[in-house]
Amino acid sequence: MTSNTDTDTDTDSDSDADIDFTGVFPAMTTPFTDDERIDFDQLQTDAQRLERAGVDGLVPVGSTGESATLTHDEHVRVVEAVIEAVSDVPVIAGTGSNNTREALELSERAAEAGTDGLLLISPYYNKPEQRGFLEHYRTIADAVDLPQIVYNVPSRTGRNIEPDTAVELASHENIAGYKAASGDLAQISEIVERTREEDFAVLSGDDPLTLPMISVGATGTISVVANVEPERTCAMVGAALDGDYAFARELHHELGELVRTLFVETNPIPVKEAMAIRTGASPELRPPLSRLSEQYRDELEVVLADLEAESAVAESEGGTETETGTESEADR
Repeated sequence: MTSNTDTDTDTDSDSDADIDFTGVFPAMTTPFTDDERIDFDQLQTDAQRLERAGVDGLVPVGSTGESATLTHDEHVRVVEAVIEAVSDVPVIAGTGSNNTREALELSERAAEAGTDGLLLISPYYNKPEQRGFLEHYRTIADAVDLPQIVYNVPSRTGRNIEPDTAVELASHENIAGYKAASGDLAQISEIVERTREEDFAVLSGDDPLTLPMISVGATGTISVVANVEPERTCAMVGAALDGDYAFARELHHELGELVRTLFVETNPIPVKEAMAIRTGASPELRPPLSRLSEQYRDELEVVLADLEAESAVAESEGGTETETGTESEADR
């Protein structure tokens, strides 16, 4: 992993670390111990497990990583730990804030830690106008010479980044992508359509819509479900990108019930419980988030058991669907 410490405002050259934003990028959770300390050993184990599963990159300290309840120092230590754990996938650090100066500071510190790229949620709560979004993202992109992804999730921020704004940002050489979590497929399709001539990736930030988004031109996903089912997610995305929509649809529907269950309560509450069931990791969260309610816990156990049973049947029949999908992922 190459460290990038150049935060000069001169952006005459291309970003030092170009990233192919194609494929599956799990939005990682941040594991905690029973006393709410970060479990760095489990964090690195999770990163290595996902890398072995064939993902295309890792995204720590986003909303799934509970960045809102981490100190800035913890934030940077998580990024450093993930970088240290993996050998062959890029790390895209979440560094967004509703304070432009704070987002810039986090971005600079992540760059100094050696991150390959940045994911920047749009400013939340203070609800800027579209011109405020432009100024916010350009300030960071001018100062930090790394590939950056604009993250639009109006359900969390209270404001939508309009297509005109996204298209204008796409012209900046350091703004390399757009994570789409608005649920508005027409808007997402428009942004893809209007940025086709740019070196600009549109990524799904909404697991139920990953396959439909790829069908209109998205290049992959920053995914929650990939924490639990990385092989199936890679197989689905790889098949869709290769044009094998019959196989991709089959995997999309296999994952459907799990995806719905992972959002019965606020993310990352259910995914942490799912990882506890699957890997033995702690499901602890920092307040004000709390553990998944018991009624959903029982449902989640059944859904995960069904997926494991499907995998066992496929293996007994001479091969797994996810093996086929992983080969497709490696070929592209």
